[in-house]
Amino acid sequence: MQRNLDDLMTALAPMFTRIEPRLQAAKYIRAVMSELPRRNGWTIAEWIGDRRPDATQRLLNRARWDTAGAMSTIRRFALARLDAAARPGSLTIGVLDESGQEKKGTATAGVKRQHMGCAGGIDNGINTVYLAYVRAGAGHVLIAARQWIPAEQISDPVTAITTALPLDLGFATKGELAIGLLGEAYADGVRLDFVTGDEVYGACTKLRAFLENHGQAYVLRIRATFALTLGGGSCLTCTQAVARYLRQKRKWVIRSAGDGSKGERTYAWAWIATVSPAHFLLVRKHRTTGELAFCYCFVPEGQPVTLPRLIAAAGLRWPVEESFQAGKSLFGLDESQVRLYEALLRHLVLVMAALAVCAASAAAARHRTDTQAMKPRHPDEQPPEDPGLIPLTVAEIKHLFNAATTRTPSLQHVAHWSAWRRHHQARARWFHHRARLTTAYIQVS
Repeated sequence: MQRNLDDLMTALAPMFTRIEPRLQAAKYIRAVMSELPRRNGWTIAEWIGDRRPDATQRLLNRARWDTAGAMSTIRRFALARLDAAARPGSLTIGVLDESGQEKKGTATAGVKRQHMGCAGGIDNGINTVYLAYVRAGAGHVLIAARQWIPAEQISDPVTAITTALPLDLGFATKGELAIGLLGEAYADGVRLDFVTGDEVYGACTKLRAFLENHGQAYVLRIRATFALTLGGGSCLTCTQAVARYLRQKRKWVIRSAGDGSKGERTYAWAWIATVSPAHFLLVRKHRTTGELAFCYCFVPEGQPVTLPRLIAAAGLRWPVEESFQAGKSLFGLDESQVRLYEALLRHLVLVMAALAVCAASAAAARHRTDTQAMKPRHPDEQPPEDPGLIPLTVAEIKHLFNAATTRTPSLQHVAHWSAWRRHHQARARWFHHRARLTTAYIQVS
């Protein structure tokens, strides 16, 4: 673990023009890997051992360092480690998905009332599009990110200046942002067997055209109303195609979509050819409810195309949710308190670095630490005396590393930060009371 962290920090060194921000970045990464219950400028600075949060805030807001270059370095580090730990020939999947962070007020870059998966509905917040790299049997990690900015913020010069939006920033849909992320990954030599994503990306014509022009196979979720041109020139929606061609049970096969936390996730699967020899409709049916899900698939000529291979690719879309969960609960991916466009991205980059180090360490230890007993072969089989151990996870790797590198701050340091917090809280309270008096004075007048 420590060696992976040292290797990554050595690789990141050229991204910094001065040693001070480089050392602060290393401390920041180590702090988000800690057991802090909440990670913000104050708590990170206190954990690091700084007397004030100024250095941490300067690292994100004003220090000169190459954010895009750092993300590229983290991406190449993560891929090299996961590929080294994987079995030859295992699938490599690029997963496109977005994740949000709730934000108050209107002063943050990209903030808007919008659909927030983390909030379970419409709420005030920001959304970021991510590209995750999944290596079957080894692990998964976030390798690229770009924040979605509403068109009204880009066109409003006051908002653009106050949130420090780049001068050349143009509006882009989430599908168009995904094109940019994939372009950056391809420039770094990333090679993917499939690209996957949900309906947001499956509905993006530009994204599908980009992937096909690059000869990139994909398995993208689409809505039931998506129109397909089948053999003979008939144009049907996904629902209509299933009703016409998949009424017989023998058309369906039962296959696993991969392992979940409690075992394999099995569904009924079927596929339908289209008028194009490179395009297919993949259909997944829930075995209990009968609920249908649809994927539009593209496999270029010369690449293997089988139903099990498409099913495996579709099933490997879900690990991105685990990356989001680990990123948020273990590393504070959604806990940034900065508001500027570049500062938000820098926080994500440093968190992605922490996640990459732990994911690389877990991948290297995966086969050595997996001692699980054989799966049961019939329902009446007695449980084994020793069920063994599942392989080390990112969460366990992080926990063990922190236990091995525990440090106790001095009482003087703890007392200093207690006084510092109370001082600033008193200052904020004083200004709040003054604002209340101003409001009351205006109403009385």
